[in-house]
Amino acid sequence: MELDVRAIPPRERHPRIFRVFDDLAPGEAFVLINDHDPKPLYYQLMAERPGQVDWTYLEEGPEVWRVRIGKR
Repeated sequence: MELDVRAIPPRERHPRIFRVFDDLAPGEAFVLINDHDPKPLYYQLMAERPGQVDWTYLEEGPEVWRVRIGKR
């Protein structure tokens, strides 16, 4: 599954991403597509879902970032 957040207002992006992540079963993943490096999201996920997140960059800009986000 892919979640493209580029058209979503910035204030709604993290809540939507967290809902998608929370709906994953262990071992499942989705690909986040964003218009900037989502490093702040990485830190927020690691803080709020410790030990549950796998994070792998698939594409690193300069215009599009794609990150595989999985649930352990």
